[in-house]
Amino acid sequence: MLTRICAGGVVFCDDRVLILKNDKEEWVLPKGIIRPGKLAQEVAIDRVKVEAGVNAKIISPVGETCYEFYSITRQKPVCNQITWFLMETSNDKCTPNSELGFTEGGFYKIQEAMLKITYSQDKSLVNLSYKKYVEFKEKDEVFV
Repeated sequence: MLTRICAGGVVFCDDRVLILKNDKEEWVLPKGIIRPGKLAQEVAIDRVKVEAGVNAKIISPVGETCYEFYSITRQKPVCNQITWFLMETSNDKCTPNSELGFTEGGFYKIQEAMLKITYSQDKSLVNLSYKKYVEFKEKDEVFV
């Protein structure tokens, strides 16, 4: 089995979360493989920018997920291990990268995003991340 170490971002703009629709009609979060010499944080920021055209900053790590699938092109099973980062942006403009196979995307209210997101792991991650984001914003406002 091929194991790929990845990083991604759960990006919020106020009370909305960034999700993308890929060419398999799946609603997903931006993520990518960590190449040698790169840090997980760099990859998360980069994938959010490249896949969705969104500039976001990292607030904190938010968790890890792992899933397996069979790669038709590689003719073998693949395991993606993803480190996720809670991220924030002040600009909700999203430009899905069609060259990478993204057909739609944007910032959606949490309830709407939960209905769209394809995988239960991603739904749980968004739910957990939103709770953490709300806590962060409440603390942040105290110090402003």
